[in-house]
Amino acid sequence: MSDNIPCEIQAEIIKRLPVKSLVQFRSVSKQWKSLIDSREFLVAYNIYHNQTQRLIVWYEYPVDTEEKYVSFIDDETFAKQGFAVTVPVLAKVLNDSRVVGSSQGLLCLYGYYRVPGHSRHNSVREMAVLWNPSIRKSVGVAVPGVLRWGLETILGFGVCPIRSDPMIVKITQVNLNWEMRSRVSVPWVVEVFTLSKGSWRILSSNLPNKSIKITWSQVVIDRFIYWFAFDKLVAADGGFSIKSMIMSFDMTTEEFRVVDLPENLVNQSYMNLSISKVWESLAVLEYATNMMNQVCNVWVKDHGVQNLFKKLFTINAPYASIRALGFTKSGEPMMEVKDYYKEAAALVVYEPSLGHINNIGISGNYGSFFVGSYMETLLLLDQLDCSVYSNIDN
Repeated sequence: MSDNIPCEIQAEIIKRLPVKSLVQFRSVSKQWKSLIDSREFLVAYNIYHNQTQRLIVWYEYPVDTEEKYVSFIDDETFAKQGFAVTVPVLAKVLNDSRVVGSSQGLLCLYGYYRVPGHSRHNSVREMAVLWNPSIRKSVGVAVPGVLRWGLETILGFGVCPIRSDPMIVKITQVNLNWEMRSRVSVPWVVEVFTLSKGSWRILSSNLPNKSIKITWSQVVIDRFIYWFAFDKLVAADGGFSIKSMIMSFDMTTEEFRVVDLPENLVNQSYMNLSISKVWESLAVLEYATNMMNQVCNVWVKDHGVQNLFKKLFTINAPYASIRALGFTKSGEPMMEVKDYYKEAAALVVYEPSLGHINNIGISGNYGSFFVGSYMETLLLLDQLDCSVYSNIDN
């Protein structure tokens, strides 16, 4: 680009380019590399650039349980043009891995690995992997382990839209079954990792009641991470009841808040509820059995009225088991479905207006599927690929 063009104008022009072009242009000159790698450009690019939305599917192949990833452009033709995504090296070392969530073009994976040369008891290490599929970069984050029986770890992941800073929230809570047997309740321990700081720190204020349990069902909308949760309410006679709810975490103020559910959902079994998002609105998925088939009611939060969720539609599909994984840009649910007499599950798209089911042609182990939306982003461009943040001192 001509030296006669002011740097500010050059930056505005470059900002309009796609991610792959920007990655290539970093090698044109030191000035462009410095500009594209700068934190200010990265944040401005994420705010300015309206990227094409994509869907990424993670699942276990039923034959050898190999983990596979497939990416689709989220439009009317997406089922016809899926392509395999190269799994990062850091993800391959994880055992018993899961996808925590997706946000601002990044995916967060979580699992454990064994350190060679250590005793079996001391060899296990937990790690989260932040992965940008668009630029094929990933970084690992060592996760502080749980050192006490009866405790469990739940993670949350999101990218703060204001600072474009990836954040992992680690919640340590008492396992419900262990709490029921021991009658011991322990307060939450909440730790936060931000990529900009590169280390974990403990949150000590504004923590939810210790009787509230967080689940892995979560979604990110704007600056909030939402988890499906429930509260164990103990009666005077020693009995208890379960109150379903949603817990939110504001990534800017780092505050937790309860999102109450309407009466028709609050007393439902927490085993039959999960959360998702439709058109960037918070949604609750309510499962029930209709004759021999499972159905799912989709409730969407009304932005104008507190504690109001409106029923969007009911998924009534001819399968023994269904699980809604997410929604396309047009609001169609993507589901994993399974028949009684088949071992593998199938990935399908349900058209609510017609009740039509479109089989995408992907089979996997039931319960292994994950669907997340993402777009191309420059996040992690300034990071060393496959590096690991191992600072777990609080």
